[in-house]
Amino acid sequence: MITKIEKFTDSTYFTNALKATISAVLPVLIFTYFGLFEIGFVIALGAFLTYPSDIPSSLKHKINGIIVTAFLIAGVNLLINLTYPIPFIFYPFFSILVFILAMLSVYGQRATFTSFSALLSVSLSFSHLHTGMEMVQHSALILAGGLFYLVISLLFHYLRPYRYAELQVAECIKLTSKYLKLRGDLWNSIADRKVILEKQLHLQVELNDIHHNIRRVLIGKQINAVSSNQNRKMLIVFISLVEILELALSTSFDHNRLHQKFEKHPKTLATYQYLAYNLASTLKQLSKNIEKRTNYIPKHKLSNHLLALETAIIEYENELGKAEASEGVLMLKTMMEYAEKQIEKIKVIERAFTSVSNTYDFKGKDKDLEKFLTPQYYPISTFIQNISFSSTIFRHSLRLTVALIFGGIIGKFLAFQNEYWILMTIIIIMRPGYGLTKQRSIQRVIGTVIGGIIAFSILSLMPTHFLLSILAILCMLLGFSFTQTNYTVSATFVTMYIVFLHGILSPDFLNVIQFRIADTLTGALLAYLANHFLWPSWEYIKAPEYLKKSIIANRDYLKEIFIFYTQKGEVTTSYRLARKNAFIEVGNLMASFQRMSQEPKSKQKKIVLLYKLTELNHSLLSSTASLGTYIQSHKTTPSSKALTIVVEKVVKNLEQAIAYLKGELVNDSNEITKEELANRFIELKNIRESELKEGNPIDEEAFALKMQEAQLVIEQLIWLTNLSEGILKNTKKLMED
Repeated sequence: MITKIEKFTDSTYFTNALKATISAVLPVLIFTYFGLFEIGFVIALGAFLTYPSDIPSSLKHKINGIIVTAFLIAGVNLLINLTYPIPFIFYPFFSILVFILAMLSVYGQRATFTSFSALLSVSLSFSHLHTGMEMVQHSALILAGGLFYLVISLLFHYLRPYRYAELQVAECIKLTSKYLKLRGDLWNSIADRKVILEKQLHLQVELNDIHHNIRRVLIGKQINAVSSNQNRKMLIVFISLVEILELALSTSFDHNRLHQKFEKHPKTLATYQYLAYNLASTLKQLSKNIEKRTNYIPKHKLSNHLLALETAIIEYENELGKAEASEGVLMLKTMMEYAEKQIEKIKVIERAFTSVSNTYDFKGKDKDLEKFLTPQYYPISTFIQNISFSSTIFRHSLRLTVALIFGGIIGKFLAFQNEYWILMTIIIIMRPGYGLTKQRSIQRVIGTVIGGIIAFSILSLMPTHFLLSILAILCMLLGFSFTQTNYTVSATFVTMYIVFLHGILSPDFLNVIQFRIADTLTGALLAYLANHFLWPSWEYIKAPEYLKKSIIANRDYLKEIFIFYTQKGEVTTSYRLARKNAFIEVGNLMASFQRMSQEPKSKQKKIVLLYKLTELNHSLLSSTASLGTYIQSHKTTPSSKALTIVVEKVVKNLEQAIAYLKGELVNDSNEITKEELANRFIELKNIRESELKEGNPIDEEAFALKMQEAQLVIEQLIWLTNLSEGILKNTKKLMED
């Protein structure tokens, strides 16, 4: 229990909540001491509204983002107060302002949170409208609160400059460990491979997000400042983790064939599975040590487990005889080679956290790191291009604008005490996707009811104002801490905080809270209805776009591998970028499927087909990465015409699938027949055979092993061709009316 509490209080979410709570509580305490509670409260409001924009990034982007948000929330508050007294100006201005602020989300994650803060500022402006110099002073105090939050945030940054990065890297190691554990599960003969694949796809989505966060923090520091030894160590670890994941994804085994082959030798496969589990276990231990900041002492001797596998291979070969065991030995040696590579990369991570000096050679890997970051610029053309119903953000902005207008009308003309609470609830709950909005609506209502019951029960005991203040601060801290991880718990604590706050400020708090609950329920209902009926962004509309991007990324990755194969040399930045984009786009495709599965059954159009295409794209990425990994780690033959034809066939299949998704006419005539393709595979095998005979003399056993190795590569190319044909066939079905 104590360990869990320590882990929670050391988490990024708790740290962020602590920053927000300190920024909001300190001004209130200080100014209340001098009898200026209202000034302290408005400054606290400014800090609270600025807090969402403080997302992981380089220090420069953090400062710029917080400053822009602080000025924006103060500015929109002033504009609302200026225009409100003139109805014929205010109402069109309010609609346009809300729409523009919502559209800011087209500029990425930071802009999305800045947009959210500005919209909250718009809604809260109606809680206390001002005139004359009062409105200028009020906006200035909000700005002061935002800048005060910046000071607190920078203080936390300089106190623990690398803690966020450490925790993200630890989480990345843990997720990578889970991925390797799932691969180990595949070696159970009764394993449900479909369920395991689905879990791997879900993990891929999580890993994409955390890779993005780490790149923004570590690479941002590497580029913008003289990187410290600690930063470089974490960058080494991150690069190694990406390579571990790529290797795990790229090394695919035919488990059915292996289980059949070793049915009478289960101990051999069990030895490998034990090693596979220990690879995952070692990474998991590393993540715990980083989280706790304790010295890493390895529990597993991976070299011993590798030796045990080598012994098992020798025993298997001795038992069957070299001739009969040759195919099985080749399979086992491929598995051992994979394990050796993973151990090598894990040792790089171990050394990074155990050695004082950094002896790792980047070999030029950090030369073009900035290319792995999303550029931070905000052209007006991006905004204009999204003024279209094909844009999810545009639909969401329109939907949100209409919902807020309706919320304002309902709050003004019906018996609601504070319409601004309805507006705020709509802004907090409504998201571009139906599934998340529905989920948040339900969670918000449940949290409000539970929080209300608990808070009223405590208030019935008549606690003192001092005790209520302590409880309010604690609930604020916990409410912010759970926002990203458990929205129901977050809504519960936020409701309790609001009830306690009204218990301190208002003698008639029971009446006020009743209105708050009614306002929350109304806002949640409006958000849900708007997402369902007003220009809904059903995922089946956007899914083909994610599918297209995934296929394009896989195609580009395959092209880069073929270029590398023909030109040899060092792995280029364009190769690594293509690999990164392929991983990201396949993850985005899976995320699209996840969102669709949360929507009404009537809107889950062709969901089975979409999942099939998601699986095919994931398998294609795995097969492509396998080819790339093989080429990097083996001396390959010069590019042949036969291989060029095979790769061109795969690329053509993918490009035809892309054409279907773009709605373009596709020429179904295929220049390369299946018979010709089969001949090309035979030709590749013959080329390898002649090369071996013409090269250095080798014995028959070595020749047989080399030819089996060539056959494995050819089988991978056949699999790549079949997958591309499957993608083409199923994409055509998807786009048929």
